[in-house]
Amino acid sequence: MSTRPRTPAPSTPAPGKLPLPELAEMKRRGDKISMVTAYDAPSALLADQAGVELILVGDSAAMVMLGHESTIPVTVDDMIFLTRSVTRAARRPLVIADLPFGSYEVSDEQAVANAIRLLKEGGADMVKLEGAGRMVSRVEAIADSNIGVIGHIGLTPQSAIKLGGFRAQGRTAKAALRLLDDALALEGAGASAIVLEAVPSEVATVISEALTIPTIGIGAGSGTDGQVLVWHDLLGLYDGPAPRFVKRYADLAGDIADALDRYVGDVRSGLFPEAQHTYAIPADELAEFQAGVAARRT
Repeated sequence: MSTRPRTPAPSTPAPGKLPLPELAEMKRRGDKISMVTAYDAPSALLADQAGVELILVGDSAAMVMLGHESTIPVTVDDMIFLTRSVTRAARRPLVIADLPFGSYEVSDEQAVANAIRLLKEGGADMVKLEGAGRMVSRVEAIADSNIGVIGHIGLTPQSAIKLGGFRAQGRTAKAALRLLDDALALEGAGASAIVLEAVPSEVATVISEALTIPTIGIGAGSGTDGQVLVWHDLLGLYDGPAPRFVKRYADLAGDIADALDRYVGDVRSGLFPEAQHTYAIPADELAEFQAGVAARRT
């Protein structure tokens, strides 16, 4: 594996866009990095206005947006459509598009081709892929193509069945050391950051301290260099139980359900629309219109 210095970021970021090297500088300064998922323009605009550094167009859209039971069915075309929606609204944050299952496993060439599509057609600034092992070669190939790439280890949803379900990873000394080795290999391959999902906090802290690139945690404790949460989880857009690592900052599902109930009730009772919700026609025009209708009846 090559260990030469890499410059995976696009050479000319959009005006106002957060430069990719700033992420490593934030880690060096000890400034925490905030990342959220977003799947459409209104969400991206709100995330941008909140000051997040990173927006992930995650393959979790398969479940939270498209109604699937896992991330597996989402396609590259789906991800391009969603990413394009986000990049229309996000100005300062770096937008990262997930490479979905089946879009990079076959070969380095396949991985690079689909990463290019997400940048050219979707407008993404970077891509993310899951796993290590053979995937280290994919990361290296993408980085060598001058495309910023983020790794993802620990609980990797695309391979959850192989891992035994959605459960924490790295809970034995052997497994934790393997995660550390994987993280170092991804950094050596040219990854610009690494997502650590469902990893014991002590293990995630050691990994974060061993790397010069930032780590973004989700269920990995506070020792990582940043955090990411799924939009629908943090805003309470799901009515069921949330994963253990989620902090809900709102209960929008409840608010939306209440608003819809009131709307349906007002429509059925005739309370909506009221006069202020309708448009008027000048009296003389109304009289002329009524005369015209009457003439047609004779």
